[in-house]
Amino acid sequence: MSLAIETKDLVKSYKSKSGTINVVDKLNLQVEPGEIFGFLGPNGAGKTTTIKILLGVIYQTSGDAYVLGKEAGDIEIHKQISYLPEKPYYYEHMTGFEIMQFYASLFGIHDKDKCKSLLDRVNLGNDMNRPISQYSKGMQQRVGLAQSLLNDPQLLFLDEPTGGLDPIAHIEIRDLILQFRDEGKTVFISSHELSDVERICDRVAIINKGEVVAQGRLEELLVGGRIEITANNCTDATASSLRDDDTLVSMNHGRVIVDIPDSHSPNEVVKTIQGAGGEIVSVIPRRKRLEDLFLEAVTVDNRAKGRTIGTMTGKDDGTEADEVTA
Repeated sequence: MSLAIETKDLVKSYKSKSGTINVVDKLNLQVEPGEIFGFLGPNGAGKTTTIKILLGVIYQTSGDAYVLGKEAGDIEIHKQISYLPEKPYYYEHMTGFEIMQFYASLFGIHDKDKCKSLLDRVNLGNDMNRPISQYSKGMQQRVGLAQSLLNDPQLLFLDEPTGGLDPIAHIEIRDLILQFRDEGKTVFISSHELSDVERICDRVAIINKGEVVAQGRLEELLVGGRIEITANNCTDATASSLRDDDTLVSMNHGRVIVDIPDSHSPNEVVKTIQGAGGEIVSVIPRRKRLEDLFLEAVTVDNRAKGRTIGTMTGKDDGTEADEVTA
C-alpha cells in the first residue's frame, strides 16, 4: 500500500536581497495511511509552505512530494483530499446549509440530504439555516469540517483545527478528528495545540527552519521522563550522597527533593533516605511531554546531531529560514 504522504529531500527556495532562502530544506516525511499525523514547528518553520506544496498550490524548487501515491498537484488527487485552513473564509450572508450546497456543487454533488447529514454530524443541524455571520468561531470550524467531508476524502489536511476555541468546541472537534481515523481516513494536522497532538496523534514530525528535527511515534519520542522523590528530616550528608551526574538534588531546611531519570529505580534513593532517618513524602513519576520534546527540538541546534527518531526513515536535516508566504 502506498504511503499517504511522502517527501524526499523537498526544498522550496525564495530569492531575497541577502540571497536564496530555503524555506523548506531537504524535508523528508512519511505518513502512513489511516493515521493521525502531527506536523509541528514554531512560527516560520515552513509548515504552511510544505502544506501548500502537498496540496499542489505551489511547487517545490527541488525534491519530490507524493500524495496518495501520486505526485503532489496531480488533478486526480484533488478528488480524494480536503483541506481546512486555519482561518476559513465564508460568504457571511449565506447560511451553513447554503455554504454546504455551494461547496458540494464544486464537486458535482447535488445531494441536499448529504449536506444536512454532514451538518448534523458536526452538531450544526439546528443552526444550518442561520447566516454564517451569526456563527461563533467554533461553529465556523465545525461547518469547515463538514465541508471538508463532502467528497468523502481519504486524506484531510487540517491547519490549527482547534485553535482559539472554547473548551467544549475544542473537545467536540478533537473527538470528530478521532472519528475520522476510525473510518480509515488519514489526517495530517498542523497545530500549536501540543496537548491535543499528544492526545490524538499516532506520529509526529517537528520541523525547525524548514528541516526535520524530530520524527517518529509518540511513544518512542517521549521516552526519558523523570521521577521526583520528596522527603523530610534529611541531613546535608544524605543529600550529598544522592548526587550524581544524572540526579538533581535540592535541599532546604531538612526537606530534600531528588529528581532522577525514569530509567533509574527510585528504590535505592528511598532506601538511602530511610536508612538515614529521612521520611518519604512522595514519589512522583513525571512522563515526558510533547511540549518538553518540542522545546528541546527547536531550541537546540540539531543540524549536526541527526535527530530523526523512531521508525520513520526521514532524514534529519533540521533547520529552516523564516517562512515566506507565497
